[in-house]
Amino acid sequence: MADKKSAPVVRRKERLVDKKKEAQVAVKEKAKEDKAKEDKAKEKKPAEVVANGEAAVNGTNGVVADGEAAENGEAKVEPIELPPFEITSGDRMDPFFFKFQFKNVEYSSGRNKTFLCYLMDPGNDGLLMRGYLEDEHASDHVEEAFFKQVLPYYNPKTKYTVTWYMSSSPCAACAVKLVEILKARPTVRLTIFSARLFMWEEPEIQAGLKALTAAGCKLRIMKPLDFTYSWDTFVDNDCDTFTLWEDCQENYEYYQDKLADILQ
Repeated sequence: MADKKSAPVVRRKERLVDKKKEAQVAVKEKAKEDKAKEDKAKEKKPAEVVANGEAAVNGTNGVVADGEAAENGEAKVEPIELPPFEITSGDRMDPFFFKFQFKNVEYSSGRNKTFLCYLMDPGNDGLLMRGYLEDEHASDHVEEAFFKQVLPYYNPKTKYTVTWYMSSSPCAACAVKLVEILKARPTVRLTIFSARLFMWEEPEIQAGLKALTAAGCKLRIMKPLDFTYSWDTFVDNDCDTFTLWEDCQENYEYYQDKLADILQ
C-alpha cells in the first residue's frame, strides 16, 4: 500500500508530465502554423508588374504607373532618365578636360572621348569661327559632326581653311569618311594637329592616315607650343597660365617619329 505522504508527490509529477506534453503539443502546432504561412507566402507573387513592364519598387505589390509607388505608405519614386550620348559643342572647354584629354601620353587609359578644337576661315567675310566639339563614341564622331554642325553647307565657290586641334587622331572609319568629304568638297583645306596617335600600330589606321594625306589633308602632331596655344584659345582658363607636363616634348617626338614612319 502506498504511503499517504507520497500521494501528493505523485500527483505533482503527473501534473508536470501533463504540462510538458501540452507544451510539446503547442510547439508542434505553432510549427505547423508557421509552415502553413510560409507555404502560402511562397505562392504569392513577389511583386506585381507595373505599367511600363518593370517590377514594383521596393517589393510592394501595388501596381505602379508613371514611375510612382503604390499608395501603401511607400515613398514615391521618380524614374531616372539618362541623357542620350550626343555631340557636345561650345566656345571654350573646361580646363580639367583639356589637361586630361589632351595629355600626349603613350597609353591613353580612361580617355574614352575625343575632343576637337577648330578654327575655320570661310574666306568670304573674314570672320574666323572658333569652338570645340566632343563625343562619347556612341553617336557621330567629332570629325563627321563638324561637317554636320559647323560646316553643314558647302559653297564650291568659297575656299575654306579649317584647322583642327584634336585630342587623338582619327580612327579608321572617320578617316574614310573624311576622305569622302574632302573629295566632295575640293575647296576645303583641312589641317589636323593631334595630341596622340590613335591605335597607330593597326594597319587600317595607318592606311586611313595615308589616305587622308593623299586627299590633301595635312597631318601634324601637336608640339608643346600648340598645347599652350590651344589652352589660350579654346579653354575657359580664367586667365591662368598653362604649365606643360614634364614629358610633353619627349612624347611629341615619340608620336612625330611614328607619324613620319607611317606617312613615308
